[in-house]
Amino acid sequence: MKINLEARRAFLTSSAIFRSSQSHSGSHGFDAKIPNTTTTTTNDNNGRTFSQDIVQMFRDPSLKTKPGEPNSMARFHRRSPSIRETDERFFKILRIFKWGPDAEKATEVLLLNIDHRLVREVLNLDVEIGVKLQFFKWAAKKKNLVHDCCTYMPLIRRLAEAGLVGEMWQTILQMVKSDCRINPSVLSELVRILGKVKMVEKACVLFYRIKASRCKPSVYAYNCLFSVLIRANCHDKVQELYKEMCSEGKCLPDTVTYTMLIANFGKLGHVDSAINLFKEMRENGLQPSAKIYTSLMGTLFKSSRYGEALKLFQEMRDKRFPPNVFTYTEVINGLGKAGRVQEALRMFQDMQKDGCSPDVILFNKLIDILGNAGQLDSVFKLFGEMESLGCTPTVVTYNSVMEALFKAKNASGALKWFEGMKEKGIHPSPFTYSILIAGLCKTNRLEKALMLLEEMDEKGFPPCPAAYCSLIDALGKAHRYDAAVELFKELIENGNISSSRIYAVMIKHLGKANRIDAAIELFGEMQQRGCIPDVYSYNALMSGLVRASRVDEAHTWLKKMQEKGCKPDLSSHNIILHGLSKVGGPTEAFKMLEKMKTSGIQPDAVSYNTVLGVLSNAGMFEEAVKLMKEMSSKGFSYDVITYSSILEAVGRVDECKPFID
Repeated sequence: MKINLEARRAFLTSSAIFRSSQSHSGSHGFDAKIPNTTTTTTNDNNGRTFSQDIVQMFRDPSLKTKPGEPNSMARFHRRSPSIRETDERFFKILRIFKWGPDAEKATEVLLLNIDHRLVREVLNLDVEIGVKLQFFKWAAKKKNLVHDCCTYMPLIRRLAEAGLVGEMWQTILQMVKSDCRINPSVLSELVRILGKVKMVEKACVLFYRIKASRCKPSVYAYNCLFSVLIRANCHDKVQELYKEMCSEGKCLPDTVTYTMLIANFGKLGHVDSAINLFKEMRENGLQPSAKIYTSLMGTLFKSSRYGEALKLFQEMRDKRFPPNVFTYTEVINGLGKAGRVQEALRMFQDMQKDGCSPDVILFNKLIDILGNAGQLDSVFKLFGEMESLGCTPTVVTYNSVMEALFKAKNASGALKWFEGMKEKGIHPSPFTYSILIAGLCKTNRLEKALMLLEEMDEKGFPPCPAAYCSLIDALGKAHRYDAAVELFKELIENGNISSSRIYAVMIKHLGKANRIDAAIELFGEMQQRGCIPDVYSYNALMSGLVRASRVDEAHTWLKKMQEKGCKPDLSSHNIILHGLSKVGGPTEAFKMLEKMKTSGIQPDAVSYNTVLGVLSNAGMFEEAVKLMKEMSSKGFSYDVITYSSILEAVGRVDECKPFID
């Protein structure tokens, strides 16, 4: 674009004043707003180019070049400015005019030394990533500069930060193909960067490519790749990498390696593998850290191996390796889930005696444990102790107390705590509303629950599937089917259904309302929306079909369920069993019972009593007596009353627990 000549001259005049002030005050205060319109050179009447004038703006006034003397001789006729001053002049040009002919000309006029130091400075400059990339590529063409890791790596970091992962990967490949030496530290960082931008496969490819060429990975490099693979849930590759690391024998695992791997095996539920790694670590002379003890104890508690977990805790104390708050939290939580509430409380007291201060997370866990055990007095007492022990209750704490109150069927008390929380300036979360709505629905306070849904909407929270699920289920149980359908449609319109459970609830109530065709249509819609039906969805649909005496269709859906890879549970079989007992008579029901035994689904009391009822009604008393003996040997009680509501008992969808997708 051509520049107005008079405007340019006025601009250069003001620049001359600026240069004068710069010679006295240095580079501070450079805030002049100069239009970025000079990427194209313009000739004036004297044949000078605009780009030359721009460069002169920032040229050191002490630099004098004699007539006919090349610029390269100027260094002998000036007070040598510092490299920093020269760089700053060039950086100002880059900030204003970006990279182009003007900036390239500036490198000549300012006699810049294009070296690795300058490249690193530019790459760390606060200019656009495109400017940095262009300068990097231009510098690569200079005869005296060959990029190495100290220039490649800053560019790779900047490209990753800018989200230009394609350009970043190409730069990495270019660096690997070059002659620059890649050491284990550089390899580690490359793996971490690729993992951070979720290029896991490329991180593995790069690791093995560099390893096979000229770099022996350090234990830190291995650990970086372990971390990337674990975060990406590539658990099989984690095990392969560990075997490879150990078999080569050139790089042995360290404490960090074992920490990650033990936690990874614990996450997968491979308890014995985690224990073996723990033993191997000690055999190799490495001291387990508190994190490793804590991780292994958590794994043992989750697997119901309480004795081993507590033994490990005692070992930790015997070795005078003081447990920290995370360790105590894991042990107390494990004891609580095992129903050993008093032991959990004693552990909490021992923790304080040992001088370990609880944090708010531990308080929240313990309040949950006490609430589940119905010990409301202990919940309130513990809540009262929090602030005196330096912990301020959070919204999670209040949520736990309100859940405990609802479990104790004290809905009014839960609402009072809700109001008290708001008075304390603690803002409710979507989970708070989910807890309240679910609790109010269970206590038949539907109108209040609907009001809270409105309040949730007024606060700008996105529609919570858990809250809607609770309300739809409660409306269905109250036979307010139309209201349930409207609420379900509202949730669909907001696009907030990602769980099949809420579909299962709606399908169940459509079946109960004798709208079985609508239930089938909704099941198909669920699949079209990419929501995979689970066992509850299939059971809800089959229950509705049996209720409508469409037993053959229900049986067909059982087969479809298996074909789709969804494993039927005991309720699935009991639904079909009940249907067969209604329309197929005792023979078909008895065959179904035998088929359940051979398929690995063990019949329960409902199964036996369903068949027993149909045998009795058919007058097949001899067969009924045999079945009664079998029931008794299995530990089931005989119920002489045929279940009139058997369909509802075996076909119901589990109560929806609060959740947030």
